[in-house]
Amino acid sequence: MPRPMTSPARSGDGWSGMGTGLTIASTMLAGMLVWGGLGFLLDRLVWSSMAFTAIGIVLGAAGGGYIVYLRYGKGEE
Repeated sequence: MPRPMTSPARSGDGWSGMGTGLTIASTMLAGMLVWGGLGFLLDRLVWSSMAFTAIGIVLGAAGGGYIVYLRYGKGEE
């Protein structure tokens, strides 16, 4: 059975951290979009201004930051 061609990440390679950076950015953006979207729907449901949308975006950014911390920031224990 043929194996897929993969090359190990080299520490001196300029692109070695690109996947990690994109994962962190995607996690942060997804949190803001999901919780901001829920806030937007709640705003439409209760006929308010964009207050719940703003709260949702802030909570999504905080939640995304916490998930990034859990994955990448804790270090080895």
